[in-house]
Parts: sequence; structure tokens; C-alpha cells
Amino acid sequence: MYSDSPVSHEQFRKALELVVTSTGPPENLDNFIKIGEGSTGVVCLARDNKTKRQVAVKKMDLKKQQRRELLFNEVVIMRDYPHPNIVEMYGSYLVEDELWVVMEFLEGGSLTDIITHTNLSEEQVSCVCRAVLKALAFLHPQGVIHRDIKSDSILLTTSGQVKLSDFGFCAQVTEDMPRRKSLVGTPYWMAPEVISRQPYGTEADIWSLGIMVLEMIDGEPPYFSEPPLQAMRKLRDLDPPISTMNDEMSPRMLSFLEKTLERDPTQRASAFELLNHSFIRSTANSTSLADMMKSFRHSVC
Repeated sequence: MYSDSPVSHEQFRKALELVVTSTGPPENLDNFIKIGEGSTGVVCLARDNKTKRQVAVKKMDLKKQQRRELLFNEVVIMRDYPHPNIVEMYGSYLVEDELWVVMEFLEGGSLTDIITHTNLSEEQVSCVCRAVLKALAFLHPQGVIHRDIKSDSILLTTSGQVKLSDFGFCAQVTEDMPRRKSLVGTPYWMAPEVISRQPYGTEADIWSLGIMVLEMIDGEPPYFSEPPLQAMRKLRDLDPPISTMNDEMSPRMLSFLEKTLERDPTQRASAFELLNHSFIRSTANSTSLADMMKSFRHSVC
């Protein structure tokens, strides 16, 4: 189900029918409004007539996927691994040649939108990291690698709750297959071992989290102005990147970054270890993210 090996269209459809909630469109949804588009499909806002709530519907055309088998993850991970810091899935549907995944709608938008319009403080960065680390500390011991940690994969509510989304690139490691080798993810956030096609595990997510911290501070990941292949070579061959604001960072934040952006994955801190880092513990009772989301919501209205 989580295999990186390609499957035929017929095999794929039959297997997909076994994991979705049902075939055919859900009758309780209407008023579809397109609100976004990504590499795998479009995202619509819809109204659930049964619950009277707004939901997000991700529609993915099976015929337009580079690796259709990865769409299993869009259904299986959110279905089988519910967590307060993971976007909740309400159902999945096979509608002709499209996979529809119905999820909770997080009205605060993506972290990318926020860092494009405002500068986050260290306290707010810490709060985002804590939520993501809680999700990873839940997924990693169960062998799930997200493989696409970046600001676009982080969604927020207007009250400042942070949730991990976009599970299409996930991989499952097991005792029989404890490492992966596929070149999967988004170039600027990829760990050196992934780029080098070395066997990798959950540690790759921790590197990507470190890059996301730089993204939150600098407004973009390192080497973002360079072509993807050139950026990947630098991430693979050079010392770990640093922020343009490095001289202004606190010792706690610098220490946190050093533990995430460690080139040797065997020396990289785990999600559980990072949750106990002083950079994360120091903001355990912070309301700064919720306060920021209130002002951010008003400023963009």
C-alpha cells in the first residue's frame, strides 16, 4: 500500500476502491468553490449540509499523477493516524477518475501565507515547531515518514492551532524495510541523505523541519533563488545552511537549528528529543501564535 513500486492503472483503481469511504460523490456536499491548486490536484471549499460546517475537498485526477500510487497516502495516513496536530479527514471518495479527500477546513490558511505577509518572532516559530514536532513524535515511532515538511504543509486555525497536512509523499518504514531510498519531497527542503539517494528514515523529516525554521525566519528556504538541482547539490555537498539573521538569533534557537540541520542523520535529534529542547520548552504556555493570528486575520481582510 505504501510501496514506491509503480502499479498498473487497473491495480491502482481496484486497490483504491478498498480504502476509500465509498465510490461516487458524497451527497451531503455542495457549494464547491476552488480555493487552491497544487501539484496533485485542486482544493475546494464546500458546505456539508448534514453538519452545516465548511469543509476542504482535495480533488486529485488519477490520470494526471506522476506517481499515482502515492495517492494512497492521502487517504490512509490521515485515516489511520488521527492526532490533534494532524488535519482531520472526514471521508474519501472515488468519483470517476478523481480521488476526493474531504477534510476539516482550517480557516487560518497555510504557514506560507503567514510568513509571506508577516515576520514571525522566535516565540511564534517555537510554537509552530512544537505542534509539528508533536505530530512527528506521534508518526515517527509508527514508521511514518512525512517526506514533505515545509510551510505549505502546515495549516492553522484563526485561534492559532497548528496542524500537519499534505501526506501524499509519505512513506512507511517497517522491520522488513527499515529505510527508504526514493528521491521524494520538495528540493529546497530535502535532507542531504535523500538527495544523495542514501537509505534514509524519519530523520529526514527533522532536517526539513530545520529548513522550515530558516524559512520562517528568512521568508524563504536557503538557495530558493537558485534552480532546484543547483540548490540540491549545495544542500548535499556544503555545510548546513544558516539564516541571514543568524547573528540576531538567541543561543536557544541556534542550538535547536544545529540539532535539526545535522548532516549526519545518525546524530540528528529525534522529534521527541526536540520537544524537550529549551527552545521548545521555553514557550510551552505561550499565546503569541493565537495573538498573531487574530491580528493577521484582521490585517488581510
